[in-house]
Amino acid sequence: MNIKDQYRIIEFGEFGDERGNLVVAECGGIDVPFEVKRVFYIYGSDSTIIRGRHANRKTSFVLINVAGSSKVKIDNGSEADIVELNRPRMGLYLPPMLWKDMYDFSPDSVLLVLASEHYNENEYIRSYEEYKRLMEDQSGE
Repeated sequence: MNIKDQYRIIEFGEFGDERGNLVVAECGGIDVPFEVKRVFYIYGSDSTIIRGRHANRKTSFVLINVAGSSKVKIDNGSEADIVELNRPRMGLYLPPMLWKDMYDFSPDSVLLVLASEHYNENEYIRSYEEYKRLMEDQSGE
């Protein structure tokens, strides 16, 4: 499957007036295509740091740079793509079993992450070689 068919960019609703802007991310299948069970955010990483470096067996994610910017390299084991998160109304939906690297954080970056599952270390794949083997086995290659 083409990598661009495996993730999705979400544009959240934005409302603004003289008081400022408000971005709305409706959960439960409206904007965010799952029930959110965990929320975390990454900040204080500089442009030389790479975060993530894993795939998840069960968890889906939506990543939103609510401040600043960062890049996400998405990899399905046979091809990769890069998405720059640089607007607070832009989300990146990642289903399970995609490898992700977050990097090139701007000094003011705050990367908000919505997750479909509670943390469970056993569902993380942290070795890229193991991930590649699993993906090859799934595709029958």
